[in-house]
Amino acid sequence: MNIHLRGGKTAPRLLQDLCSYDPRKPPPSGFNILTDLPCHDEEQKKPPPPLVGKGSCRHEWSLKQNQCSSAEISETPDETLLWIIAAYCARCRSHLELLLDFREGDNFYPRCPNEDMPLHHFVHTPESSSPRQPGTTLPNLNHGFAWVDTQEFRCSSMSCCAKLQIRIKPPRLTPDWVAQLSDTIVIKARAEKAIASDPERFEGYGVPLPIQVLQSTNAYISNAMSDQGIKKRIQGKNRRFMLNLGEPCSDLLEYIGFSREGEDWLPPQPEPSADIPFTNPVNIRLDDIEKELYVLISKRPDDEKRTFKHQYIPMSAIDDLKRTLGSLDYKKSIRSRTVDLTKQEHPFYAGLGSIEDFHDELIKFAYDRQIASDPDNTPYYLECLQGIAAGRHSEELQTKVAIEASGDKISFGDVRAAYKELGLTVNGNHEDDTIIGIFKSRIVDAPKQEPELRRALNVIGQSRSSQKIQVMASQVVTNYEQALSFLGAEPDTPDDFISTMFTVKVNERPADESTARYAILLIASHRNSQALRKFLETGTLGEVEIDVDTAYALLDIHDKAVEDDLILTTYNVRVSDNPSQLDSLKNAVTAIAKARNSRRLGDFLNTGMISSEYELSEWPVGLENIGNTCYLNSLLQFYFTIKPLRDLVMNIDDFKMPIDEEILKSKRVGSRIVSKKEVTRAQQFVDELRKLFLSMITSSKASVTPEGQLARLTLVSSSKEDHIRRQSMLSPTRPSLGEIHGEPVYGPLGPPAETIQNDSEMADDVGANSTETNTVEGEDDHDGDSSSDVTLVDGPAPPGNGVMILDENEQGLQQKAFEDKENLPPAKPPVRESSPEMHLVPLGESSPSRINEEQGVSNALKQGGDESIDLTNDDQDSPKTIGETSNTQTTSAAAGPPNRPPPYPPRPKPIDTSAVQEAEIGAQQDVTEVIANVLFQLQCAIKAESVDNSGEQIDQVKDLFFGKQKSYTRNNKGAIRTKEEYMSDIKVDVASGSRDIYAALDGAYDVQEVEVGGGIEPQYTSISRLPPVLQVHVQRVQFNLTTRSSFKSNNHLELKETIYMDRYMDSDDPELLERRQQCWQWKKQLLRLENRKEQLAKSDMGMDMPEILKATQAYLQNLSELDDNNSIEVPPTLIQGIEDAAREAKAELESIESQINDLNSNISSQFNDLQKIPYRLQSVFIHRGYHNSGHYWIYIYDFAKEMWRKYNDGYVTEVKDFKEIFVQETGDRPATPYFLVYVRDDLREQLVDSVCRDPVEETLKETQDVEMEDYSRPAELETPVTSYAPDVPEYGATQSYQNPEWPSGEGWNNRTAAGHGW
Repeated sequence: MNIHLRGGKTAPRLLQDLCSYDPRKPPPSGFNILTDLPCHDEEQKKPPPPLVGKGSCRHEWSLKQNQCSSAEISETPDETLLWIIAAYCARCRSHLELLLDFREGDNFYPRCPNEDMPLHHFVHTPESSSPRQPGTTLPNLNHGFAWVDTQEFRCSSMSCCAKLQIRIKPPRLTPDWVAQLSDTIVIKARAEKAIASDPERFEGYGVPLPIQVLQSTNAYISNAMSDQGIKKRIQGKNRRFMLNLGEPCSDLLEYIGFSREGEDWLPPQPEPSADIPFTNPVNIRLDDIEKELYVLISKRPDDEKRTFKHQYIPMSAIDDLKRTLGSLDYKKSIRSRTVDLTKQEHPFYAGLGSIEDFHDELIKFAYDRQIASDPDNTPYYLECLQGIAAGRHSEELQTKVAIEASGDKISFGDVRAAYKELGLTVNGNHEDDTIIGIFKSRIVDAPKQEPELRRALNVIGQSRSSQKIQVMASQVVTNYEQALSFLGAEPDTPDDFISTMFTVKVNERPADESTARYAILLIASHRNSQALRKFLETGTLGEVEIDVDTAYALLDIHDKAVEDDLILTTYNVRVSDNPSQLDSLKNAVTAIAKARNSRRLGDFLNTGMISSEYELSEWPVGLENIGNTCYLNSLLQFYFTIKPLRDLVMNIDDFKMPIDEEILKSKRVGSRIVSKKEVTRAQQFVDELRKLFLSMITSSKASVTPEGQLARLTLVSSSKEDHIRRQSMLSPTRPSLGEIHGEPVYGPLGPPAETIQNDSEMADDVGANSTETNTVEGEDDHDGDSSSDVTLVDGPAPPGNGVMILDENEQGLQQKAFEDKENLPPAKPPVRESSPEMHLVPLGESSPSRINEEQGVSNALKQGGDESIDLTNDDQDSPKTIGETSNTQTTSAAAGPPNRPPPYPPRPKPIDTSAVQEAEIGAQQDVTEVIANVLFQLQCAIKAESVDNSGEQIDQVKDLFFGKQKSYTRNNKGAIRTKEEYMSDIKVDVASGSRDIYAALDGAYDVQEVEVGGGIEPQYTSISRLPPVLQVHVQRVQFNLTTRSSFKSNNHLELKETIYMDRYMDSDDPELLERRQQCWQWKKQLLRLENRKEQLAKSDMGMDMPEILKATQAYLQNLSELDDNNSIEVPPTLIQGIEDAAREAKAELESIESQINDLNSNISSQFNDLQKIPYRLQSVFIHRGYHNSGHYWIYIYDFAKEMWRKYNDGYVTEVKDFKEIFVQETGDRPATPYFLVYVRDDLREQLVDSVCRDPVEETLKETQDVEMEDYSRPAELETPVTSYAPDVPEYGATQSYQNPEWPSGEGWNNRTAAGHGW
């Protein structure tokens, strides 16, 4: 349930949660029990996540009386009061400081509690809070604690000005110091060393007990507190002192406040006659440590405590806390009325910020305060009230519920039922347009249920605060905004699309025609659109023209004298940024061309060609966007330039897999047996791809249009086809889905059964075909044949059913129903492959790479798995068809007598709809998912050349795109396990900052920390075989743990035209592994230095630490130099000390920067001499936009012509300035590399052929009723293709490189695990 509650807590609730709040042990969910409200879903099958972390302390707060200024029993707060409660935990020694401040405001209004506000109701203010920052362990020099967790709250009452601040602090005594004071072994070693130094002097003295050491330390502090101002020197040679503490405890003594004087120690010097509450830091520190020592003494065994003279009895702080918060005495409920909920407190109490002993009146008070503080979540608070009323059987609360419901308030139960009425889940991230589209479809299918459906839609609109949905539910159109909402349009929707939407609306529901015509009239009046007025009068849209000034403004061109080339360049940039405005931008160019009488602009509008520098036969053809296919076009252009793949496709008949049941029984692709249906479909896909390639070769036009059937087969697997049709709710017509039981079926159907998609070598390239060897005899092999070697996550992804949520800034640009063809998200980054018992964990300070930071937490299982790449069992439940039952389907009750099937709902007349409509609405895959589907289908379609040891098919596709990599994992016994897997791409990360391609690749092959069987073990990966075509996936979608939302990382990835892969190869050469290990060590050092540099160089003041210290010194200097009347005495030693500290901090910062530069230089040059395996950059997939919207295009290098080209859908242009590819753009939405392709340098001429054109002029012939059956190409284009088996070095085998230019015998051979050092 995706609800973020922003209500508050009553004082008793806050105090109860304060006793469970332990900032050191947060739960995995990130829930903060002190500041957050839990959200309970009554229908949730699994138990809710824990609200506190494992091992967290249930605090026993005890009072620190010397630090308190608390409320008296009868004291009434006024504008002068600041109440302070200081406490410590008698269990974990944590410290609490609670400050309740009434000093803001005046006495005109009464403070809480009062007659109207019986309790404080505190609302968290995160902007003024400072939560604990994990990772710090050493005490801060200013306040003496390693960290301070500060949370602030304000009373929600308008008449109360109370501001509450809660500070939680860790124990002052660190674990090391506690060990020095109470660990028997440490004490014994320290005492025996002292005795050994002078045996005669210590004759008769033994090793002290831990309680004696604690008692002695406590005595020193107590004496210092009681004898304030009197120095009692502790002789350094004092035998009791040396046995109990002595020189080994000097750090602890200095922290407590002891100071040296020669060999002796002077005790701490607190402020004499200090007032209560203490304000002097020394007094506070001594008081805190004294309390902690009492806690440590109380935990000693009974036989030790018998020697302790004083009994420790902590004074509970609970009553003082209650009195201060005004909750010492409040109206309570009869206990017997609460037993019907659960044995433990029901989460609904926490949801209202109340506790279970509240009287019904206080429950109502808590509810009223929640909806006043957080009105957006009223449905959930009302459900809490309903649940408590039912559990208590309380007439008073049930009456309150009835009153709220009669006032148009809805509960979350109502919202859940409304979503169920529409066949949706409340957890899904549905867009408004998606909900409206499903509502429309349900009305068409079941018109008798329209009243119930409208009520459900209205409830959903209320819960989402969506005027658009509520207008649709009420059918009210009175203004321009409502008119747009009624038609499903946006303010920037062109007039021609407005008329189309009108037609769709009337076709779907003729009864709405009058309302739709009135909506058109309102839009026409608002826009002063003559075209729409003519449409209302004649049914034909008038000509939509724009004037020249508007055309220049639309293109954002301010100088009307610019050259035509600049206009075309600007046009292309604008189309890339806003694909939905293609028609408007083209109209703008048309208007300018007409005004200028420009032949150049006219030629461009007629042919789509920008450059006439090259002959048609020398220039690649573009691919028109047919809706949501910019990424598909990029992929097809890339595949077309890979010559062995293109030849394979063009001669597919020579390689097709026979459709023979017996042969297919042994065909394994993606580590599973493929079905006859999959092979048949794959061959249909290759046939369609061949037709496109043939068109790209022979077309005499600048661009061709891919067939919708090819788009469907490429983007959508067979298992998703039904699901996609069910998503096409907004389509003007619904495509026929064929027949079921002899009856025609038209979309939409119900939701498919949920499936889980596994990542295999064909799914984001996590190799499923792996060979694992255990190199240490006797080690158990944890990976059986039945286990999966792949990870099941591909996150981060938005929660729910995958319906795309657009960024606010993008929504105004989207024409979701009919245009919006570029609204595709970039790839979702898969995690690095691992075995089932291995999971990447967030890296510690010692890890050289942080590729997996923030990953794993945010990953979500995909739904509706792709059949072509699904590795689930063959007997897995398939999606239900009509006639079958499914628990996942929800249907509304149909009218009709019982025991009789409902009548068939009326169906619209079937209309021919191109298959691409399915892809437009349903296909939400990204480039890497499509690549997985394409490679899988190519392998399914062709015969195997051979099989590997596991039975996996080896073929031309496998040879071209798949390599192998081997992982090495060392357990805590020193045993090394290896695993070799297929891989078709390398996944690199730019989440933590900009980097070059080598640094990104390092992240995939550096040593990592993996979780194995509950333990952490180091693991690194090497490449045992490189594919000729090397694909690199740049993972840019990340998950923000704070906001719990996905985002796209736009950090720059510096590309290199040539990379050398030697450093990543699997080799038995120990020198290479030593180099890699040295590099890993440097990266560890670099990480530590960068963290320290950040501490010194960054601050909230905009200055680094030396500058802050210098400014402090100057300020104190100025204070001391004021005139006699205003001067403040500042000790000269203090000013000198700060100056020295500034000098030291500056020197340290300069030293760190120098070390960082040296380490970066060492890392970057470590492998410069290894250049035997060069790969050349061939393709760069580019994405511009956000994590859930944007546009793709591709740059492809022509090795023959030595030029880069930009393939942007139908336009192919030469890249004149390479900065366009290799230099990061500025702005908030830069174009960023998303997928890279490198090819083996020595094979580039065999692998890449960027231009393959043989244009055939089209001739017009009179044809009638000609059925096109044969798509074969001209005979002169039929070139024989043999099986492509380039000379690929088998890294991992024993042969060396085959390239004659490389020295023989220097290949990377497979090495045994025993040869690995760590």
